[in-house]
Amino acid sequence: MALLQALAPHEGYNLTALPDVRILRSDRPLSRTPVLYDPGIVIVCQGRKRGYFGSQVYLYDEQHYLAVAVPVPFTMETDATPEHPLLAIYMHLDFQVAAELMIQIDQHHAPARADVPQSMMSSPMDAALRMSVLRFLEAMNRPLDAAILGPGLVRELYFRVLTGAQGNAMRAALAMQGQFGKIGRALRRIHGTYAQPLNLSQLAREAGMSVPTFHSHFKAITRTSPMQYVKSIPAMTGITLMTVCPAPRAEMGCGMLR
Repeated sequence: MALLQALAPHEGYNLTALPDVRILRSDRPLSRTPVLYDPGIVIVCQGRKRGYFGSQVYLYDEQHYLAVAVPVPFTMETDATPEHPLLAIYMHLDFQVAAELMIQIDQHHAPARADVPQSMMSSPMDAALRMSVLRFLEAMNRPLDAAILGPGLVRELYFRVLTGAQGNAMRAALAMQGQFGKIGRALRRIHGTYAQPLNLSQLAREAGMSVPTFHSHFKAITRTSPMQYVKSIPAMTGITLMTVCPAPRAEMGCGMLR
């Protein structure tokens, strides 16, 4: 834990030498709070989080990591105390790196079984991933190593996730194929322009679906209707920023897990 504590001296999100990697520290419990997670990977090294998405509960703790393929709104709670703070690595997903790895994995392995794509998944930490995390944290505590070796070690972590227990489902989601892919692209469109007027007919038309079909597939993936999702984005991002970045750090751009 000393490696992580050195990288997270403050409560909230601590920036690192890598723009897409932050270290989260929480010294207090957090009751159920609505949040919006961007695509990424959350590796909890101490403490525990639970995510509630529809009827499912996702545990991410010292034994499980969380992988998110598309932006999804859900509620989350945290177990932490000042004596035993929650310490976690958050990696915002770099789709280019993930895509390059997926191509290489497909080239070197027999075709994987066609798992159903999942928006979000909690998976067990295996020995290989634990070793990769340890190497990554050691490098991040040395500025030169972080700058030169850090990107390659992030790539190694991506590889462990994409070939792990639910790697097939994660790769299927990131491949953005079929109806899942159409909804995934609609979610990116919503997040890029949510401050501008959007309507359901427009989103359905751009996805190449009828309005009822679009509504049905959207709700199956996000557990909410398209327009409820659009309306919830400003509120959820504001709540998340306040809960993970105590003032005045919120004004310092400590970042948010959306």
